[in-house]
Amino acid sequence: MTDRGVTIEVYSDIVCPWCYVGKRRLERALSELKDAVKAEVTWRPFQLNPTMPLDGMDRSAYLKAKFGILEAFGRMEEQLLAVGADERIPFAFGKIQRTPNTFAAHRLAWYAAQQEKQDEVVEAFFRAYFVDGKNIGDLKTLAFVAAEVGMNQTEIETFLASEKGVVEVKVEEAAGRRLGIRGVPYFVINGTVAISGAQPSDIFVSAIQQAEKEA
Repeated sequence: MTDRGVTIEVYSDIVCPWCYVGKRRLERALSELKDAVKAEVTWRPFQLNPTMPLDGMDRSAYLKAKFGILEAFGRMEEQLLAVGADERIPFAFGKIQRTPNTFAAHRLAWYAAQQEKQDEVVEAFFRAYFVDGKNIGDLKTLAFVAAEVGMNQTEIETFLASEKGVVEVKVEEAAGRRLGIRGVPYFVINGTVAISGAQPSDIFVSAIQQAEKEA
């Protein structure tokens, strides 16, 4: 295994289904490269709906506002269900009742990184929202989901009730927007090679190998 390795920063939002797909495809690429490269993955915040009310909004109302007609999203849903099946993601869009404000989720993902639990927490959030239909804008729900992957629920609730991480998450998100990111997922490898979108795993493999050679 190489001593140099690569760093991968993933700008994403928990309510972005393509970010969930991108996570799976990145994981497959890293699995293929496991004997050749060591990767450190960090999840960075990017709110798709930064002006969303703190308690979120009814999902149907949100989709109508965003797409105009629900049929437009219905076609996208069909595509995502097919892609999800290929990636072993059982999307259950019908269970989702609210589109949440995701800032607290991003804060908790930031906090989880301090506990070396970030990837597990991000995975748990994606599953809670897209598979179980949970309201991940609700603080108690967030704490419960994170506790299920080994974090201390009492400590999480204390953290979420504080202002810790607020400034740091805003700084990280601002850094992404300065990079010109307008949509997610967006992957930055070793700070030099960028991939936009949930590309096929072979694209990730090539990009990681390129970044590793240039390191």
